[in-house]
Amino acid sequence: MKPFEISVLDLAPVKQNKTIHETFNDSLDLARNVEKLNYKRFWLAEHHNMASIASSATSVLIGFIANGTQKIRVGSGGVMLPNHSSLVIAEQFGTLESLFPQRIDLGVGRAPGTDGLTAQALGRNPMTINEQFPRQIRELQKYFSKENAESLVRAIPGEGCDIPIYVLGSSTDSAWLAAEFGLPYAFAGHFAPEMMSFAFEIYLENYKPSAKFPEPYLIACVNGIGAETDAEARKLTTTLYQAFLNIIRNDRKPYAPPVEDMDAIWSSMEKAGVLQKLRYSFVGSPETLKTQIRNFQDRFQVDELMITSHIYEHEARVKSYEIFREVVDSLI
Repeated sequence: MKPFEISVLDLAPVKQNKTIHETFNDSLDLARNVEKLNYKRFWLAEHHNMASIASSATSVLIGFIANGTQKIRVGSGGVMLPNHSSLVIAEQFGTLESLFPQRIDLGVGRAPGTDGLTAQALGRNPMTINEQFPRQIRELQKYFSKENAESLVRAIPGEGCDIPIYVLGSSTDSAWLAAEFGLPYAFAGHFAPEMMSFAFEIYLENYKPSAKFPEPYLIACVNGIGAETDAEARKLTTTLYQAFLNIIRNDRKPYAPPVEDMDAIWSSMEKAGVLQKLRYSFVGSPETLKTQIRNFQDRFQVDELMITSHIYEHEARVKSYEIFREVVDSLI
């Protein structure tokens, strides 16, 4: 089995009966714990207009997490680039890299990270996204380059900063783009599993080596919920099920505590829809997780597994990441 790194994707999940201040402190505590466990990176995802997710000001939160940790890489998974000016993102991440040298990642995606009405409020033009997204990546590369010092428009801070750019995707479009640009590719298997296998094939078969990334680099983001027993893990997973059920029902309220019986909450059609979206979820005891991860890696051969864990109780979430570290260490 190909060796692989493990990392964390955090959405700064807002839970019932918790403040956003407490949410941010929980994210920092999680980052400190996974840093001790030698997780490779801790990424935060840009979302908007969601009562369950508090990572909308992504670069600000990255600074908070990086300032409270010492060595773990911190970044965006991702910044939804068409929501922003390329120059502003270059300046923000140049500032972060200047504050926390060699620790900042810039993952970028083209999706809005929200609903259509909120996307309009962000100033997005859906007619130009397919052209705008690749152009903005090239703009970022230019702003970060030393050669841009002669340009009339410069990113300061940002210019000359060694900030790796990762292309995020939930379909095949970004796989072609990441391969063409010679950049690492991270796929959102935690909510869009349908095209992951095909996207990986496209990326690997069409990859054009770049100076910074001579070899392709694959990251798979998956859901992960570990516990001492399978039964306990399955119960913890009902928080994740309820979150996705709320998306289906367009009721994006804060995360709910686990329940004993999901069948009392969802219909058979809703259940099928949720489980299909959560196909790449590793749930169970250490032995169960070991089998699930081995089977996944035997099939996909990724370079990195990025785990997002929607667990209601903070202590149980920290424990889940401890279990995943132990399981992966036993495999590699």
